[in-house]
Amino acid sequence: MDNWDEIRTAYQVARLGTVSAAAEVLGVHHATVIRHIDALEGRLGVKLFQRHARGYTATEAGEDLMRVGQATDDQFGQLEGRIKGRGSDVSGELVVTSLASISPLLSPVLVDFQREYPDLLIRYLTDARVFRLEYGEAHVAIRAGKVPEEPDNVVQRLGYLHVGLYAAKSYVAQHGLPSSVEDFPNHRFVTDDSLKSRAPFHKWLFDVAPRETHMYRGTDAMALENAVFAGAGIGFLPRFVGEARDDVVEVMDSLEEWHGNLWLVTHVDLHRTVKVQSFLSFLKERAKHWI
Repeated sequence: MDNWDEIRTAYQVARLGTVSAAAEVLGVHHATVIRHIDALEGRLGVKLFQRHARGYTATEAGEDLMRVGQATDDQFGQLEGRIKGRGSDVSGELVVTSLASISPLLSPVLVDFQREYPDLLIRYLTDARVFRLEYGEAHVAIRAGKVPEEPDNVVQRLGYLHVGLYAAKSYVAQHGLPSSVEDFPNHRFVTDDSLKSRAPFHKWLFDVAPRETHMYRGTDAMALENAVFAGAGIGFLPRFVGEARDDVVEVMDSLEEWHGNLWLVTHVDLHRTVKVQSFLSFLKERAKHWI
């Protein structure tokens, strides 16, 4: 097969399920997507997709091609990330990823770093998923919790993410504060929607507060913080957030088991580049002043 454009198009259709979504990702007209699919099916002599009102569903042959397309796309992404990161100066793109909850700490660092290198393009990606550094999805990742164990990554401890248990003053005015952990069944809590949450503070709350008291649940840390501010219930906030606001009160002394390590993660192929090393040094110096 000598036409990668057609394979890439089919991969995106299989991944996204619609012609319009694939066209948007690829930056082409939807007619081009349809033409590529038709040409590829004609060349292979098999149907790669079942067409239906909601979009395209890959056939067994389409699933096989999707696996090849994904592997090839991943390899191109890995190559692109490595090439972009091998410059001898601080230029081009710097892609950094973290949980959204630490963006109030990290965003000022990124802005100040860009002031020193004004031609540098900053891409700051916040998502709960783990970005794959080995495929060039990011140059630097800041992760919380257990030490990352992916092969070929360089891992350094950055510090702690300190958290506390807070309630809005509006909640306290209506419900009061729990007198102790034993009083938790009489209160309302803001928590992660999934009992499989990896956050140590959520795991602790799942053990001490009955699930029926988890009256406001969500999947995004920033959304949960906003629910606490609005008075939906008692919930966890990073200490640097809680201590900066005058509309929340701390419910109890924080426990050591709630806090999580913050890790700096880079891929071994990019770790020693000038750009990555410059940012790591800058970030480590600024992180000394984090709570």
